[in-house]
Amino acid sequence: MGTVVLVTGVGRHLGARFAAELRRRPGVDLVVGVDVQPPGPALRALAEPDGPAAPYRFHQLDLRRPAVARVIAEHGVDTVVHLAVSATGLGSTNRSAVKESNVIGTMQLLGACQKAPGVRRLVVKSTTGVYGSAPRDPAVFTERTQPKTLPGGGFAKDAVEVEGYVRGFARRRPDVAVTVLRFANIVGPGADTPLTDYFALPVLPTVLGYDPRLQFAHEDDVVEVLCRASFPAEPGTVNTGTVNVAGGGGVLLLSQCARRLGRPTLPLLLPAVSWIAGLARQTRLVDVSPEHLRLLTHGRVVDTARLRESFGYRPVFSTPEAFADFAAAQSPGLLPPGRLTAVTDGLAALLDPGAGRTTGPGTTTPGTPARPHRPRS
Repeated sequence: MGTVVLVTGVGRHLGARFAAELRRRPGVDLVVGVDVQPPGPALRALAEPDGPAAPYRFHQLDLRRPAVARVIAEHGVDTVVHLAVSATGLGSTNRSAVKESNVIGTMQLLGACQKAPGVRRLVVKSTTGVYGSAPRDPAVFTERTQPKTLPGGGFAKDAVEVEGYVRGFARRRPDVAVTVLRFANIVGPGADTPLTDYFALPVLPTVLGYDPRLQFAHEDDVVEVLCRASFPAEPGTVNTGTVNVAGGGGVLLLSQCARRLGRPTLPLLLPAVSWIAGLARQTRLVDVSPEHLRLLTHGRVVDTARLRESFGYRPVFSTPEAFADFAAAQSPGLLPPGRLTAVTDGLAALLDPGAGRTTGPGTTTPGTPARPHRPRS
């Protein structure tokens, strides 16, 4: 018999993409998708891969209810991939409802998996946000690094609680291979997260005096890592435990991100940025939570040596390349990079008329005294 995979969170872009890719993989007999709301037409089309594919079944259910246990038993699920832990909710922007979906939903799912003897593998999507963002943080976080200050709320705190429940499940079911993937901020042409919403603003409010380092993971690499974690490890690799997942190398400063998008920045004092973020949340313009504000102040970088050396995967996209692919799919900003470069070059030419001119031996630029030509010895 092949693998029967249950995927939560298929009503979102990442879940739909992953379910489609999973159906193409050899050895998969059935993919079962669950979410609180059915995917829209675009996501349904995305979940239908071209060519031969394993069958797909969708169940509309709330993970906070015990109905997921019935779905696991009905289809004989042996692999569970939990992607429904998210910063935003489907159909609800209420923070308490999102927290319940993340934490209570995960508890119900783990309880169902614990009672299902056929479950042999569990993959949980987490976030590097569990490390927090603080001024005294280390330059690079490893999987063993303890944060100076635990997240005080929001999605990051939900992820910390979820990981705690997953560790308890792993102790109770040592026969189940458990993998926790801590993803950096996910970007790509179709990525839909609070941070990508922030980068879509015409003007980017920033904290005066801070230019944080940021890391990104491309959605193509994210889907591939999830697929590799859903099957037995390849020879010489280990795909269980906790793994940081980010771009293949490099970091970007927030100011560099803004320039690549052509978005002007508006540096403000921290209280002013906090007030604007709160107003944006109330008007549903963009969900910049306090944890995102800390990230946009202090930044965060994680080590990915375990992903490359133990897990055995080298991301195709570096952080700059992942962000470039995301930026290419965005609408032009107020300061498109090409226009900004032309303006910068024009200003440089005004300040230094001789800058950028190509001169050959024995030629001079106007206003520059000629130098005697000395033959080589």
